Amino acid sequence: MAVFVCAGCDAVLTAQVSRVALPAEVHQIWGNGTLLPVLMEAGTYAVDLEPSGPPWRRWDEIGADEAAERGVYAPVFALSYGAPGAVFVAPGDTRGTVLIPERCGGFCCGLDGRDGPNLACERCGRAVATRIDDCSYWQSVRLDPEAVRGVPAEDVAPEADSWQALTEPRDRTPRVDQCGRWSPRWAAAAAVTLAHLLAASDGAPVAVPDGPVADLFRHALDTLLPAGRPARTAALAGPSLPAPDPEVDIALVPTHPRTGRTWQSPGTVAVPLAGDIWTQLVSPQRQLPIPVAGGMPDGVFRDDPLPLHPHTLFRPDWGVFLHTLARLPAVRERWLREIHERVRNRPYADPF
Repeated sequence: MAVFVCAGCDAVLTAQVSRVALPAEVHQIWGNGTLLPVLMEAGTYAVDLEPSGPPWRRWDEIGADEAAERGVYAPVFALSYGAPGAVFVAPGDTRGTVLIPERCGGFCCGLDGRDGPNLACERCGRAVATRIDDCSYWQSVRLDPEAVRGVPAEDVAPEADSWQALTEPRDRTPRVDQCGRWSPRWAAAAAVTLAHLLAASDGAPVAVPDGPVADLFRHALDTLLPAGRPARTAALAGPSLPAPDPEVDIALVPTHPRTGRTWQSPGTVAVPLAGDIWTQLVSPQRQLPIPVAGGMPDGVFRDDPLPLHPHTLFRPDWGVFLHTLARLPAVRERWLREIHERVRNRPYADPF
């Protein structure tokens, strides 16, 4: 665990926080006028290793060669030339900061960080972070890596990196809300995995098993990949599952919720899937016909609350998909670049 302090005066700026993997939805913009919840769980932080924040340069100023040196292999609107290593924390975990009034720009419902860091150290006045809480953005505080530094917390036992974390009891991210709308977290996580699935397909169709995996990926794969070639087979694999069958070509494996490491599956191409989503696909929670405690009269089954079912076909997040695909070297191949450009030019077309 760590505490982040002001690089100028050493004032404490956060509570004690534990590092976790960067969420897939960190760059997501969801809906129009939608108020999203907090990005980071309380007591956690994540580090974005890419540059973030202003200044920005557009693609036509950068060029393909310079972008490739940055690890971006397909056109994007603009790239940040700010400092890498921004630290994301929950707004409730910040301490000793005040808003900078002249930097509080936003679209309609809050702050979006367009004016640069908008939080200052209360003690010395140094700009240290950016609060984001406008509509369509996940609520977060992004600590400026050049204005803060992390200090290890004292008297705290080291955290385990075992894969046991995937099976520990914790609140799961529901795939559908009470109104039947798909979760934006699921849409972001599936978009990351879809980009990697396409790269692993080598342009051939990909067959996925029936059930929740098919709900997330089958329609998108069938829409984006051409038919006619022998299909490659994808299946779930991971720490609680037996080794994949020999005919499985692509393994959908979890990423560690704390370290972000990807589970390795010998003999197959490993495609990452967010650990929380992977766990729910492996062992989905089922609706109980009777209460956990007590009982109901004979012949009567529980029908409240009703199981949550989506009212639309699942659609991955096109913005997260393009962000991920542009950073995969395979996108330089002609067939995959054509998919990238098709989605970029018509982002709301099927399957997005």
